[in-house]
Amino acid sequence: MKLAAVLSLFLAAGVASGFAPPSSRSVVTKLNLSTSTEAAPVVKGERIVRPQLPKVYVYDHCPFCVRVRLALGLKNVKHTLHFLANDDIDTPTALVGKKIAPIFEIPEDKLIMMESLDIIAKIDTDPRFGTTDVFRPASGRKDIKAWQKSVQTLLRTLQRPRYVATGLLPEFQQLDSRHAFIKNHQLPPYEKPEWKGDAENPGMDMDTKLKLYAEAMSADPAPLLEDLNARLVELDDMLFSEHYCSEGGLSLDDVDLWSRLRSITVIKGVQWPTKLRSYMDNLSALGDVPLYDEMAL
Repeated sequence: MKLAAVLSLFLAAGVASGFAPPSSRSVVTKLNLSTSTEAAPVVKGERIVRPQLPKVYVYDHCPFCVRVRLALGLKNVKHTLHFLANDDIDTPTALVGKKIAPIFEIPEDKLIMMESLDIIAKIDTDPRFGTTDVFRPASGRKDIKAWQKSVQTLLRTLQRPRYVATGLLPEFQQLDSRHAFIKNHQLPPYEKPEWKGDAENPGMDMDTKLKLYAEAMSADPAPLLEDLNARLVELDDMLFSEHYCSEGGLSLDDVDLWSRLRSITVIKGVQWPTKLRSYMDNLSALGDVPLYDEMAL
């Protein structure tokens, strides 16, 4: 993409179609060296429809918000989704006193909660939301955590410009919301104080931030994609099965890992190892949280 054309994506809304199930993608078939026994697929329980539906306030791209959406979907709990504009401060502040997401509301209890893992603990221990203890506790796997840390800079570089450039994510439908994200989310190699400023410096001006986002979007992604594709092969070897990532069954490991991996599907040209791609598709379908394949840039 030429720089001028990309910059226009951050300055004007581009609206195409909504979410669609993945139809075309790059998948790498590799030899599975795992010695684990065959894992049983996850089976979803009966549909739970409360007289007053629980409400979830989210940003679509936010992995912590996706955690809650995935958990509700896997438990088959019907709920109302409210997508917050990225620059909407008033709505979350009225609910919980500050700008934050996700926010979970149970109208029948007049209860409003923050913090994704606290919300999931509530819905997985309350029998009104179906079978309890669906999710095994987090295993504390150091290999997956180390992998996530190792790709943090890489993914920020690739994902953040694409979030605002698609013109499709609900939190970025207006110019102010796109600019609010760019204003507050630094691109590597910059650190947050350099980007946003602190007590000792004013931070970077908005025109420079817009230019850096446009340059990141227009840059040839091939070297970064090569690195990412190799890292996904590493993760594929860590995955226990295409149904859950850790031995023993569906757990909070999956709720966290899948929610973070989902945003990789906004990147065009990613080559997914077979098992890992099946894992993404399986939990997307079961959790009723769509992937970004059809809008990938």
